[in-house]
Amino acid sequence: MPTSPYRGRIAPSPTGFLHLGHARTFWIAQERARQAGGTLILRVEDLDTARCKPEFTAALQEDLRWFGFQWAEGPDCGGPHGPYVQSARTPLYLELLERLRVGGFVYPCRCSRRDVQLAAGAPHPGEEEPLYPGTCRPKAAGAIAPEGLTGVHWRFRVPQGERLFFTDGARGPQTALAGSDFGDFVVWRRDGVPAYQLAVVADDMAMGITEVVRGADLLLSTFRQLLIYRALGFTPPAFYHAPLLCDPATGLRLAKRHAALSLRQLRAGGAMPGVLRRGWAN
Repeated sequence: MPTSPYRGRIAPSPTGFLHLGHARTFWIAQERARQAGGTLILRVEDLDTARCKPEFTAALQEDLRWFGFQWAEGPDCGGPHGPYVQSARTPLYLELLERLRVGGFVYPCRCSRRDVQLAAGAPHPGEEEPLYPGTCRPKAAGAIAPEGLTGVHWRFRVPQGERLFFTDGARGPQTALAGSDFGDFVVWRRDGVPAYQLAVVADDMAMGITEVVRGADLLLSTFRQLLIYRALGFTPPAFYHAPLLCDPATGLRLAKRHAALSLRQLRAGGAMPGVLRRGWAN
């Protein structure tokens, strides 16, 4: 763990009502911040403009407060590292994208998601997206002339064949092979919006986050983000990937479509947060 004062964060996306799975992961984040005598930050990750809605943004803060969350910095209370809403942080993302371009770490890509899927044939086993086949990847690394921020994706050029490592706070030593377990990934979308991998690194760095607590489904993304940290010369935070909460009826991990287990629905039904949290552990 970093030796600087602990700074953790919860970072919901307002694409629907938060469910009990979000609450458990966020509760682990809050407990780890509390146990370390640190600071907890609320950041709203609203870059998916097609799915993020103002009513979900308002609801998530209300539902989190009802459940018992308390944060020291956030959209409602401000703080020294604001704004705490990603859609208002574009200048920082642009700055870091330019640094990656000048450093030769990214290149423009005209392939659509469908192009990549067709070229790959099928998703890579265990991966949330197909490996990029390298259609637009330059033969040699180096700075690419800017081509604007719309009409092309910008992909991060992963070091093919490099074995990457980190130690997860929940799962211990982790490893992945760049170019095999994951391929070149998008850091800036063709619609002019930063992708998750770049935005989360930019925000966690700028907000001084010392430990990222999130769900185990994002574990592979950590390797991508570690490459971005390295390319930009930043020291990465520690990581803790919490186990996912599953629907007891189906065994599938909870998603926002599970309306019956949303915090909003549970609250309306008279549920008590303390009872819902009973038995939770890191």
